[in-house]
Amino acid sequence: MHMHATGSARSSRVDFRRPSVSPNRLGLAVFVALLGSAGHAFAADDGASATDLDAVLVVAQRAERVSNGATNLDLTIKETPQSISVIDSEQMQAFQTNSLNDALRLATGIQVDEWETNRTTFTSRGFDIENTQIDGVGLPNDWGIVTGAMDMAGYEKLEVIRGANGLLTGVGNAAGTINYVRKRPTNDARGSLGVGYGSWDTVRGEVDYSTPFTDDGRWAGRIVAAHQEGDSWLRDKQDQRDFVYGVVDGQIGENGTLTLGYSWQKAQTDGNMWGALAFMYSDGTQAEWSRSASTTQDWTFWDTTHQNAFAEYVHRLGSDWQLKLSYDYRNSENADKLFYATDYAATGLEPGTNLGLYGYAWRGDDEMTSHLGTATLSGRFPLWGREHEAMLGLGWAKSAAESREYDADIYDNGMFGYIPMPAFPWGGDVVPEPLWGARSVYSVLDQRLKRAFGATRLALTDRFKAILGFNYAEYHREGVNYGVVFDQTEGHTSPYGGLTFDFNEHVLGYVSYSDIYHPQSQSDADGRYLDPTKGTNYELGVKADWLDKRLLTTLAVFQAKQDNLATGAGYNQNGQYYYTGVNVESKGVEFEVTGKVSENVDLVFGATALKLTGQDGDDTYRWVPRRTANLMVMARLPSYTALSYGLGGRWQSDISNVESNGFTVRQDSYAVLNGFVAWDFVPNATLRLNVNNLTDEKYINTLRYSGFYGAPANYMLSLNWRF
Repeated sequence: MHMHATGSARSSRVDFRRPSVSPNRLGLAVFVALLGSAGHAFAADDGASATDLDAVLVVAQRAERVSNGATNLDLTIKETPQSISVIDSEQMQAFQTNSLNDALRLATGIQVDEWETNRTTFTSRGFDIENTQIDGVGLPNDWGIVTGAMDMAGYEKLEVIRGANGLLTGVGNAAGTINYVRKRPTNDARGSLGVGYGSWDTVRGEVDYSTPFTDDGRWAGRIVAAHQEGDSWLRDKQDQRDFVYGVVDGQIGENGTLTLGYSWQKAQTDGNMWGALAFMYSDGTQAEWSRSASTTQDWTFWDTTHQNAFAEYVHRLGSDWQLKLSYDYRNSENADKLFYATDYAATGLEPGTNLGLYGYAWRGDDEMTSHLGTATLSGRFPLWGREHEAMLGLGWAKSAAESREYDADIYDNGMFGYIPMPAFPWGGDVVPEPLWGARSVYSVLDQRLKRAFGATRLALTDRFKAILGFNYAEYHREGVNYGVVFDQTEGHTSPYGGLTFDFNEHVLGYVSYSDIYHPQSQSDADGRYLDPTKGTNYELGVKADWLDKRLLTTLAVFQAKQDNLATGAGYNQNGQYYYTGVNVESKGVEFEVTGKVSENVDLVFGATALKLTGQDGDDTYRWVPRRTANLMVMARLPSYTALSYGLGGRWQSDISNVESNGFTVRQDSYAVLNGFVAWDFVPNATLRLNVNNLTDEKYINTLRYSGFYGAPANYMLSLNWRF
């Protein structure tokens, strides 16, 4: 029998036997689900002539394009009865957050659990974020895992919507949704060129150019490209990432706009870790390693390729209504050779010798293709002497995935299966690459989603608004996974409700309710998928603007319950890891302030206090910090505005987890501070120095499944030229 690695030193938590079956490559998940964001409603000036409209429709839409937040309605962040944070391009450029993981570390209430070098889980309010979107078109992560590093060069901003999201995506949990807003063509010709060099010989180049194609500005295009490569603080790890994105939009007739786009990314990692470090000795004491410690071998790699093509057509129906049609095609491929190290005997490392770990090799590849389409009608209507908003939509999606593995039973040194390893830490040449055998398919998965959804905001009074919505989703999946055949169809209708009240022109109070429904891809002891997790999410909050509406504060109290949530339970008789459904409750409070304190100072500060209870009482999911805070300050010298500087950072309370040997590994509370200084030495060029982990804090980045040490103090020097 071919033995399978779990991919985690904490095998009591989760099963990652095969790295290619579980990860979602930023929304290219093991199952498809739905989209559906109405585009920003364009209201024309009633006094404009038809000739004027011919020339200005797409120009105005391009200039005023916004996202539709948590409700698919055309609401501002303040008007939306949920907590929303935005990470914009200025913040990402200031702190040089060129990857998705680094960008999300700037967001309030988001925990970036990078538990392997190539796999990350994002959490909010104690739960995995299993819904990601690009321009409102989404595919939930059934495992909540993102594979590889997504380059941020093609995105204008990130919107993080915390709390349940059934109305937005059709299926979801109590964590929230991440929406990636693509860059679009601008109304004038502009561009930028950036180069950078930093620690571990990291180099980066980036170009971004947009231009109108016609004199009247009705057609324009934009192209973005980026390349980054470098070594790492981790032994023998090297990364290279290439990204290209192109988009064209323009006006069709008097009332239509069309957008076409395509993006491609290839990420290559050599010397990556599958799983990570073991920390506990057999006597219950905790080991401490150098920050460069790694279990990898020289022959390992993990390569990912993503392609996304999309088309959007928006047609104006009078001055108050519009119809939006969208189609997305996504393709993702993985190829990898991996080496996993584990305390297979579950006894802990031997004190004094550091022996006790076993190694396992694996090779595989997979491919997933998805098609997504939506039609959304949105607009405004008069009733009871006031104006109201509404949207209705239909959605359809399907995906096909196939995962393959190579036989690795035969090693050129005669070893089989798990092999005893020398004392840790070891070098990258202690285990030779296996003689790989035949390739076989171990998983085939076809999925479909049909969806109907709608929402309305009713102005009950000038101050009092009600938001009501529904979502019906029919989800089907069929295929085979390690010999277990499945064919399932599930349907569910989720209600959504929210109330907002303007106490005055500056202060708004709100309350919202959302239904939770999410099909799960974890299996029980018999190898069958668990039933969907279901539950409820409540949020009560106050939003207020200050300083002539330059600053926005949000204070929210939330409570969420998820029943039958997949939680690791152990191994079945076939040696496969399985799950049981557990009822988990999350409740807490969040605070955020964001905006401009003065003309030259921008501020973001956020804090979250959380309580999680479930099967293990208050110890449920102890790898989730119960207290977190984030800070981001960007400023310019009033006397010399060409010089800017900033400080950003995150603090979290202590975390812990239980390794497979039954001992508890711990990480004390810590803070990581990052800073920059930038000089606009000429009006169109900026020289920037970024320093990360200013205090050189040493910490284990997560204890979720496995973990390794975060980066020590490091720098990046960059030059950006705008033309």
